[in-house]
Amino acid sequence: MELPAVALPSLWLSTLVLGLAFIPATLGMFLAYRIMQTPDLTVDGTLPLGAAVTAALVTSGVSPWLTLPAAVLAGSIAGAASGLLATRLRIGLMAGILVMTALYTVNLHVLGERSNVGLLYSPTVLSGLTPLVANANLLAVLVYAGISLGVGGLTYWFLQTEVGLALQATGDNERMARAAGIDCRAMYVLCLAIGNGLVALTGSLLAQYQGYADVNMGLGTILVCIASLLVGEMVLRPAGPGRAIVGAAIGAIIYRAAVAVALQIGLSPTDMKLATAVIVGLALAAPMLQERLLRGVAVRASGSTLS
Repeated sequence: MELPAVALPSLWLSTLVLGLAFIPATLGMFLAYRIMQTPDLTVDGTLPLGAAVTAALVTSGVSPWLTLPAAVLAGSIAGAASGLLATRLRIGLMAGILVMTALYTVNLHVLGERSNVGLLYSPTVLSGLTPLVANANLLAVLVYAGISLGVGGLTYWFLQTEVGLALQATGDNERMARAAGIDCRAMYVLCLAIGNGLVALTGSLLAQYQGYADVNMGLGTILVCIASLLVGEMVLRPAGPGRAIVGAAIGAIIYRAAVAVALQIGLSPTDMKLATAVIVGLALAAPMLQERLLRGVAVRASGSTLS
């Protein structure tokens, strides 16, 4: 069904808000997937954890601004648990699966044994600023852009610190990092803790913008974040942490815009997860496919030269 023309500005502002809200999660996946080179499945549980913590605190009368660091702390604890399981028990990706599965029950308990909690009549980080900007979506764009800019700046600053450089060294060459005296297991745990804290922050922002928290809202988060990363890398090829962070932010917004366009041209919302999986799969396979294509061209060229 085609939307009326008057609804388009609101649609694209809403799309921009969602893209900005997903920037912290994309940066969290950047730390785990690009810096530490591990696809952390914990994020599918920490995003709804951040939303659940926010809903529980807001409905209890806590300031919505205080729910943001609370969500980050909860996500960091979950990420650290996943990192400890992976490093101490040496179970690899299964650690993320275990924690993600456990978080489903944790999120239910946080939400008071309910699968979802509405926040339509609760204060949010946006409600107190409504008198300043009449358009709710425009206000959300300004607030979320400020939050995302702050998160991006803090991420860049952290990666330039001694601990951040040790984190990058661990991801680049663990054996050499260990020889330099770096505790690689501690770096792994720290990376997952920070990454999942950022993902939980996205959950908090989404809950306050959409007006509800749901235990299933994190399904497919890892694919969305990786897709955003890959899109950002295609647009702005990273040559360092700064460009990589900017690329991740751009990718998160472009991905949301692509979803909006797909829905506008008639793609069913139920098909979006499949479409995302296909896009990520093709993007991950692109280097290998390109190498095979170039190898085939080289073989044909050498064959024609010999003949």
